[in-house]
Amino acid sequence: MAIYSNSKAPNLLVIAYFVVLACFTTLSAANFIRDAEITWGDGRGKVLEGGRGLSLSLDQYSGSGFQSKNEYLFGRFDMQLKLVPGNSAGTVTTFFLSSQGEGHDEIDFEFLGNSTGEPYTVHTNVYAQGKGNKEQQFRLWFDPTATFHTYSIVWNPQRIIFLVDNSPIRVFHNHETSGIAFPKSQPMRVYCSLWNADDWATQGGRVKTDWALAPFVANYRNFNINGCASGGSCGSSSWQTLELDSKGRNRLRWVQQNHMVYNYCADSQRFPQGVSIECKRSRF
Repeated sequence: MAIYSNSKAPNLLVIAYFVVLACFTTLSAANFIRDAEITWGDGRGKVLEGGRGLSLSLDQYSGSGFQSKNEYLFGRFDMQLKLVPGNSAGTVTTFFLSSQGEGHDEIDFEFLGNSTGEPYTVHTNVYAQGKGNKEQQFRLWFDPTATFHTYSIVWNPQRIIFLVDNSPIRVFHNHETSGIAFPKSQPMRVYCSLWNADDWATQGGRVKTDWALAPFVANYRNFNINGCASGGSCGSSSWQTLELDSKGRNRLRWVQQNHMVYNYCADSQRFPQGVSIECKRSRF
């Protein structure tokens, strides 16, 4: 099934590239019972289908969340999500990696809900040694509430790649030689949550959560991990050196030209001192 719905979509060669990429990326299927634990929500998180699926819910009293049982230092992490349908204003659904403690590292997918008929905003960010402020935001080229789609984080010592249905939307390169911190020494867990953030999530907080529509429900399934467990060995896998070739860069360029709605590298009001070094060194 073609994942492109825009007339500017790349040609069939680009589509074939992502089919090949999917075939050569080895994933080990995780199970929510075996590999994750619901950590908060007082029963609002529920494991489904014998561990293949999991739902999180949010009402006026609480949201909910879960985390992986293991920590990982580098890897590829895939999660299928079906986001809160209808009027999801004020809600935030997340899938991210994070270490703990002062000076933590973090790699974020956050999905900001909106009023009925308005698109979700996909918010991405990278923290290294406690410092973030590297946000890029996108609008998807499909309805993320109608069916499940796959969201992936590839994290290796050279770069971080954010993918949607195997299509790259963002690459954050390691520019430590230029003095830019990069997450590479702190093991991270996978975290997912559904919570209320109507003070900022939807149109800067102007649109509030309609609690008459609660409970809000997001669904997760097919949790896949191919990574280096903390303290364990790390086998040979394609994610360890994965980078985009010319076709992948063309697809990334298409996404960023047609679907990016915010880029910290272009925000001169927020950063009047000038853009960060990695913005100048990376084309995307």
